[in-house]
Amino acid sequence: MSILCVGSVALDSVETPSGKADRVIGGSAVFFASAASLLSPVRVVGVVGDDYPLDQLAFLEARGADLSGIEQRSGDSFFWAGRYHDDMNTRDTLDTRLGVFADFEPKIPDAFRESKRVFLGNIDPLLQHKVLDQVDAPEVVVCDTMNYWIEGSRPALMELLGRISILMVNDEEVRQLADEPNLLRAARWVQERGPGMVVVKKGEHGAILFADSWTFFIPGFPLERIFDPTGAGDAFAGGFLGCLAQQNSTEPADLRRAMVYGSTLGSFAVEKFSVERLIDLGHDEIDDRVRAFKELTSFETLLPVEQRV
Repeated sequence: MSILCVGSVALDSVETPSGKADRVIGGSAVFFASAASLLSPVRVVGVVGDDYPLDQLAFLEARGADLSGIEQRSGDSFFWAGRYHDDMNTRDTLDTRLGVFADFEPKIPDAFRESKRVFLGNIDPLLQHKVLDQVDAPEVVVCDTMNYWIEGSRPALMELLGRISILMVNDEEVRQLADEPNLLRAARWVQERGPGMVVVKKGEHGAILFADSWTFFIPGFPLERIFDPTGAGDAFAGGFLGCLAQQNSTEPADLRRAMVYGSTLGSFAVEKFSVERLIDLGHDEIDDRVRAFKELTSFETLLPVEQRV
């Protein structure tokens, strides 16, 4: 089942303690599609300038992704440059140039409008509304946002909460949105305003799914070296929704499985710059890491009665 993905298609320049990459492909839609396409077909909508190396997205088309929704205009592509600190959890934005993305108006092709799974990348909530206005009857809508929109476009974002299934944010963002320091209460506050579920990303520490009557936590996969955390959250979203689309289910067991695949794809994404690690990633490697997650988190729930004090 195909997933409609709408978000930024960008060029990034990134500096980390592990090295540097200049003007490499990035953006929320690219990271999401690079992960999700390993599990399910993806349809991408975005905009690029005439400087964008579209040929570098050929690997997505080889996996069956439909990129016909990417519009190319005269001008510069969205560009972001950043430098990560030693702990990789904080970064400094060095440059941001919106280019043609400044006037982005999502146009959903007719063939994409029947999509049942939708990922709204981190863009203006007003544009996220316009996407949903053009989709016939989506069954699962996953929405990402950030503190910039929480602060600057709150009314539109609050209205959007009533139109989505799952809000996917980090722990700082959900606390800001709910004006609540307690993570559980913040997630419940969001759920009361529309989404049945909230996924709170905690970077290298994993992610938490808050559902109606249950909660599930998946840790981050322990890695000896992280090259580039840019886009890891979008890769997580791609693994998560790609798994749900493949299973065509939102039953609790499938949601838990989707969280594992999200964390798995996010962990691969940080192992190289840009989406390089996701380009050559094989299904055997994914399966091995999913099994490693199972071993990492498996334990006997109770001591045998005879061993208790």
